[in-house]
Order: sequence, then C-alpha cells, then structure tokens
Amino acid sequence: MPTLKERIDEVVDRTIAEKRLVGAVVKVALDGEPVYSRAAGLADRERNRPMQEDALFRLASVSKPIVSAAALVLVAQGRLQLGDSVHRWLPTFRPRLSNGDCAEITIRQLLTHTAGLTYRFFQEEKGTYEQAGVSDGMDQAGITLEENMRRLATAPLLYTPGTEWKYSIATDVLGAVIEKAAEAPLGEAVRSLVTKPLAMNDTGFTAVDPERLTAAYANDMPEPRRMQDPERVAFLEGTAGFRLSPGRALDDTAYPSGGAGMVGSAGDFMLLLEALRKGGAPLLPERLVREMTTNQIGDLPMAYWPGRGFGLGFTLLKDPAAAGTPESPGTWRMGGTYGHSWFVDPALGLSVAAFTNTALEGMSGLFTEELCEAVYAGVRK
Repeated sequence: MPTLKERIDEVVDRTIAEKRLVGAVVKVALDGEPVYSRAAGLADRERNRPMQEDALFRLASVSKPIVSAAALVLVAQGRLQLGDSVHRWLPTFRPRLSNGDCAEITIRQLLTHTAGLTYRFFQEEKGTYEQAGVSDGMDQAGITLEENMRRLATAPLLYTPGTEWKYSIATDVLGAVIEKAAEAPLGEAVRSLVTKPLAMNDTGFTAVDPERLTAAYANDMPEPRRMQDPERVAFLEGTAGFRLSPGRALDDTAYPSGGAGMVGSAGDFMLLLEALRKGGAPLLPERLVREMTTNQIGDLPMAYWPGRGFGLGFTLLKDPAAAGTPESPGTWRMGGTYGHSWFVDPALGLSVAAFTNTALEGMSGLFTEELCEAVYAGVRK
C-alpha cells in the first residue's frame, strides 16, 4: 500500500507535470505532529527559482481566518461583542436595503457572512459595487480602508442582514471595526492579537521578505500564464471576475484588506490552524473556538458549497455526501483566489495547508480534490 507521503507526492508531481500548477508548498499535521512537508515546482518559472518551504504567498481569502481570529481575541478581552452593531464602531457605515430602509448589521453577521453584503467579483459587469468604486481588496485601488467603507456604504444591501448567506467583503468591514476596537491600524492590531503570540513571523499585509515572495500565475492552457499587473481573471460565467494586482503584496501604501490582503507562508498558517484545533491557546478560550468552529447559520443555503455551513470565519462540513468529500463531519475548510486550500478535520486530528502560486486551480480545481482524497486514503488506510 502506498504511504501517505507517496500518495501526496503522486498528486503534486502529476499536477505540476501536467502544467496545472507552477509550484506548491503542502504541509500536513496529524495529532499535532508534522507528517508531510514539501515544496515542489517553481516559485518563479521565468527565473527558474525553485519553490522553498518558507516561500511567501499572497493569501487572498486565507486572510479571513487570521482577521476573524483577531476579532475573536478582542471579544475574549471584552473589547468587542459579537452582538455589537457595526454602527457603534463605524458611525458613518450605514448601508441601506434596496428599498431605502436602514438595516442593522452585527459583528456576528460580519463573521458569518450574513450581513447583506457581496463581492464585486460576484456581481455582473457594471454592478452596484463597480458603480460605487468598491475594491474587493485584491486590486490596487489607491484608496484608504476608510474610503472603501464609505463607497461600500453607498451600495444597497442585497438582503436583510441575518436572512441569507453570501460570501462577501464582510471581513474587510470587520477589519475596519478591529481598527477602532483595538485603537490601532489593522496591521498592528492583527500582529499584536494573533501573529506575534503565535510567532507567525512571516505573515503581514505586505511581504516581510520580497525575495521569498512567489510569482503569481493564472490558470490557462496549455500552461499557467504569469499574471500581469493589473490582471483580470475570469470567475463564474456572468460575473465580472477577479481584479488582481500582484504588486499589492509589496506596496505598504495599499489599504489593509481584512478579507484578502495578507501575505504569508504555509508554515505560519499551520501555526494558526493547529492553535485553533488544539483549543485556542494562547489566543482564545476554548468556548470561543467552539463557537468559531460550529455552524452559526442554521440551514441557510450556501451557494457553491453544498453540504456545508459557516462558523465565525470559515465553512464547516455538515454532510460529506452532499459535499462529495471524504472529510469527517465538522471539518473546517476554506481557500484563496491566488491558489490556496486548507482544511482541519478535528475528528481525525488532521490539519492540511496547500499553498500554490497558481490562481483558481490551487483553490478549487481538480488538484484540491485529488489532494484531499490522497490525504484521507493515506490517513485512513
């Protein structure tokens, strides 16, 4: 029988050989012990620079669990409440429903993506967010976080907060709240609340070492193409798609996007996953970790993620059959546009982070399915 390492190696090697990925760093921990760690392929194809295990990646939505954890640390410290109105912290942020009525948004609704918001990349061309000039946090908009919040507040909410679930820019709004509650710029707040206590020294809103930053590629045929800056990457049919600026990772003037703007390494992110899986120390009390990792949205349907619910910052598996996955019920999972996926299966004591430099394929392509199947075949053999 192939070992866990052999199974994962086969998937990684084949995906790179088939030119679906340029490079990747994959890390797996079981019961707190590292059982697989590998850098494969190229960090920069055009310069023939090999991938290294300490490579830095544009995290995109992998930023969300980090910033969500920062908010929960403030809750644990009594400086923020899940039931607080966003208006309490951001008095000028008062988006309205499409009929003009005011709507109250809570911190919990930001964390669960039930706040009535969306992303520009989910909307059609010339949608309300584009008309308002809203940045999704991955382009180089040349605006402040405060200005992006002002623009966002002028666009109508898609639904009454709490009544639906839509993946959204809510974590950027949460970042603006964190700045107020922590009385510090978001980068400083996240550092003091999360990354410094966990020694996540590679993680911030810009690359801590530009030499370790990977090049960014977009999925294409016959092989991934190096991203331009700016870059448009198609997403779902009928949507405006992603507007990406890879250079944002090196620009300390770019506003800190809580939902999409961080840069870090796979090893750093595993420190956060393992801290949460083990109960939260030294960041959070176990009660808040339980809440974070428990479905908070009832039976609200989740587009694109059948069989899953949502906690305070990421998805949670409710029905493996509906999701078409070997993961255990209760598994947490998310990814990132620039090409990452990760999951934690508490029932098996399993944590996995797969960071790549190839947008979309590494987030939701065949690679993520095959890697997941390889991990479970190796762990459950």
